[in-house]
Amino acid sequence: MDTIQVEAVQEKLEQLAGKDVYIHVETTNGAYASHNDKSFFSAGAFVRNLRFQYVHGKITGEGPYRVGLETQQGWVYAEGLTDWEIDPDGRLLLAGHDPDGRLACALELSETPFRK
Repeated sequence: MDTIQVEAVQEKLEQLAGKDVYIHVETTNGAYASHNDKSFFSAGAFVRNLRFQYVHGKITGEGPYRVGLETQQGWVYAEGLTDWEIDPDGRLLLAGHDPDGRLACALELSETPFRK
């Protein structure tokens, strides 16, 4: 993955708007720390292969970044994003890594389902 390039990410978000896409969203704020400190509260979220359409997608911030996807029913967003790539299957992969390179969040969009 490379450091986020705002214009390129925005362009891909615009290309996918209005299409049926599959989303993968993942967050964690302590999975790496809880094994070292049992008193540390670990939390996270995971969504995979939810199919939906968004009407507008926007990347904001100066780094780490936030991506918001406006749907007919509401919003989906992820913040703390630092890195990105478009993989060989054309999927938009965004991730937020902490200073040690550990995954803190991910937001991925694909026109085909992600492997299980």
